Amino acid sequence: MAYMTGKPILILKEGTSRSRGRDARKSNILAARIIAEALKTTLGPRGMDKMLIDSLGDITITNDGATILDEIEVQHPAAKMMVEIAKAQDDEVGDGTTTAVVLAGELLSKAEELLEQNIHPSIIVSGYKKASEKALEMLEKLAMNVDLEDRETLMKLATTSMRSKAVSQVASHFAGIAIDAIKQIIDIRDGETVADVDNVQIVKKEGKSLNETELVKGIIIDKEVVHPGMPKRVEKAKIALVDAALEVEKTEISAEIRIRRPEAIKAFLDQEASMLKRMVDKVKESGANVLFCQKGIDDMAQHFLAKEGILAVRRVKKSDMEKLAKATGARIVSNLNDLKPSDLGSCELVEERRIGDDKMVFVEGCKDPKAVSIFIRAGLERMMDEAERSMKDALYVISDVAELPKMVPGGGAIEMELSKALRAYARQVGGREQLAIEAFSDALEVIPRTLAENAGQDVLDTMVKLKAAHEREDGYPYGVDVFKGGIANMLDLGVIEPMVVKVQAIKSATEVASMILRIDDVIAASSEKETTPPGEKKEETEKGEE
Repeated sequence: MAYMTGKPILILKEGTSRSRGRDARKSNILAARIIAEALKTTLGPRGMDKMLIDSLGDITITNDGATILDEIEVQHPAAKMMVEIAKAQDDEVGDGTTTAVVLAGELLSKAEELLEQNIHPSIIVSGYKKASEKALEMLEKLAMNVDLEDRETLMKLATTSMRSKAVSQVASHFAGIAIDAIKQIIDIRDGETVADVDNVQIVKKEGKSLNETELVKGIIIDKEVVHPGMPKRVEKAKIALVDAALEVEKTEISAEIRIRRPEAIKAFLDQEASMLKRMVDKVKESGANVLFCQKGIDDMAQHFLAKEGILAVRRVKKSDMEKLAKATGARIVSNLNDLKPSDLGSCELVEERRIGDDKMVFVEGCKDPKAVSIFIRAGLERMMDEAERSMKDALYVISDVAELPKMVPGGGAIEMELSKALRAYARQVGGREQLAIEAFSDALEVIPRTLAENAGQDVLDTMVKLKAAHEREDGYPYGVDVFKGGIANMLDLGVIEPMVVKVQAIKSATEVASMILRIDDVIAASSEKETTPPGEKKEETEKGEE
């Protein structure tokens, strides 16, 4: 409401709330910091888990940052922005979500201290931008090259990503599977290496143990063979992939046919059967002995396919059909009349197997598959879900390194080295921006500090030792040893991470912190909605008065 010449002028709709200046910033920073604090305790191998219960009563137990923020229903707009950076980090590099959120929270906390000293938000944002650019430049210099043929280094990278997860006891087994899967699907496009994690299918089934999780050089279809008369096992399979129904299509127009003789009914049925027989003959003529159909297969067509000894599966998901094409070398055909021998794919074995109460079709032994499957087993559904999340983290880490083969030491070592470099850089910049760059430098220390805190160490002693180690020339790889206590050389311990994960975490955290700091006015519309027309309300009031 504005006052001009003594008369009130309504600008905003009734019920709209507005906070400005310092109050708006404080509210936004607090909301973002609360999200960061919630995730802080999950960071590192000694981090704790969260139990999340949704509105339906489903339980999720995890310490994966992206999953936690995805499950909780956040209301505050600034907190929603923190959720968005976790999603962006997860979508882009698949790991480091907790690091990005905790770093963003600390950047805002340090910015709040500067705001108390009457430093303008624009100066803080400008300082953070310069600090971020310098940190990324230093990161590029400090990163070490990775040889994709060096399996030992790849194992260390994959196990580091799973050390904080519930499946850490089988981390080396999972790491081996992740490396083999990514190496199989690596593709070279226009001279660039591409490792698309979407080409790795993850199938989960309760039963057995985590150790019996396996890599299948092919695809697993969560369907059963459509007809009991069909073979359940086909060796040296020739596979047809059809995106068309093996059914007689119904006409789009409504028509009535009057039949006066019983023979006419038989003629109709015979005609239908012969049409289906011709469809099956097309499959047989192509040389296929296995058929995967994206749509339906008529009962009569199933009978003819069984007579020809063809194994058939219907209503296969589109994503699975695409993976089958990449794994077997087959082409997806939309019209049966176009099916040729050259469209067929091949593999050593197609077999239906009973897994627990369900039947599944395994397509195995593909020659050089560009899509593979990982079959996860665990005795508990919650453990199976966590195993899937851990496997995805390992896959993304190996994929990141395949696309950009550079790595940095973990355990907070790289953050401490960047913090030291930024402190020296701040002195060169000078002015008020120097304070913002120093604040960024201090914020980076939150990672090793949180790792030490979550491991139950004396934070002050650990940070003093770490700073002293990084002052030495050979101190660059020193980080927090969460298992034995104190500090250690992370390269010797095999704690390493892909450079791209750190790059994305710094970019994401800086972006969200800058965006929140630039907001000085929050105008929220009224969430109340009229449930009944105004006329009805008036009537009720009048009745009440009577």
